[in-house]
Amino acid sequence: MKRIVIIGASSGIGHSLASQYIMSGQWIVGVAARRADRLETLKDMAPGRVHTATIDVTADDAAQRLDQLIADMGGMDIFLLSSGTGKQNPSLDPAIERLTIDTNVKGFTMMIDAAYNYFKATGTPGQIAAITSIAGTRGIGIAASYSATKRYQWCYLTAIEQLAHTQHVNVSITDLRPGFVNTPLLDDGNHYPMQLSAEYTARAIRRAIAHKRRVAIINWPYAVLVFFWRLLPRCVWKRMSLKTAKH
Repeated sequence: MKRIVIIGASSGIGHSLASQYIMSGQWIVGVAARRADRLETLKDMAPGRVHTATIDVTADDAAQRLDQLIADMGGMDIFLLSSGTGKQNPSLDPAIERLTIDTNVKGFTMMIDAAYNYFKATGTPGQIAAITSIAGTRGIGIAASYSATKRYQWCYLTAIEQLAHTQHVNVSITDLRPGFVNTPLLDDGNHYPMQLSAEYTARAIRRAIAHKRRVAIINWPYAVLVFFWRLLPRCVWKRMSLKTAKH
């Protein structure tokens, strides 16, 4: 049986992914989040195949806790990072910006590095997948730190892919870029267009991971949107007002 570790499995896309991998009956699944009590429903689905751990990706001991989870599982074939945060913050509230950067940059980097170092040290062929966002396409004024940190994630995954090639580490990289997904992260009173369900998004992500896609935009309407976003000159982009309506 193959082994997958999912960080950020307590809710949203991560929880749906964990549920689907567990229900398939073909995986040993390691799930982690800041609050392990929220993972108990996942463990109850298949106690013999599900391992849980408390991991706060921003904490200094996050990498050590990941290593312990991998050891408890007897190894790892796929590492999937689903932890992330971000809010609309047109007032540039420092607390929101700091939390976003701590989670999406510091925490992201620590977790990706820990997974990479596991595959490098063991020589085990593996895959590192991370849920980033189409928001990394351009800097978005109402969510400056969120869009910027997602761009960072894109670049970091590309760098790790190059590093793996130069160091002859047998690991593939999958950058998963959804748009708006109906999760607690978007439960802020705003209306977000073209929202996808967490279940649909999880199924699409599983397919992308199975096919070892380098980059997967979830789903085709967002791929079209990103295509046109990239074509816009900077002078036009800065004049655009990207807003979401209140419910």
